[in-house]
Amino acid sequence: MDCAYEGDETRQLVFEMDLEPVVPPNPRRLSPWEYDRELYKRRNEVERIFRRLKGFRRLFSRFDKLDVMFTAYIHFALAVEAPRLCASTP
Repeated sequence: MDCAYEGDETRQLVFEMDLEPVVPPNPRRLSPWEYDRELYKRRNEVERIFRRLKGFRRLFSRFDKLDVMFTAYIHFALAVEAPRLCASTP
């Protein structure tokens, strides 16, 4: 979830699915809730990995017909990105 989905209806749906929403409340909200700030920061790391993988056109246009080949290419793309990912983490 992101800030755009911080409405009461969406939060209730997430709770009904036995999930924990990690979304900061809107600053103008009258009754803000607590959320795990560290987990929210980690969410950004996942989004950055997906952004980097989008550079591999073959992944997002799904050229591979076999699931095995598709999974293998994901592993290849992550291996190519691993040195940059490790260099950028403090």
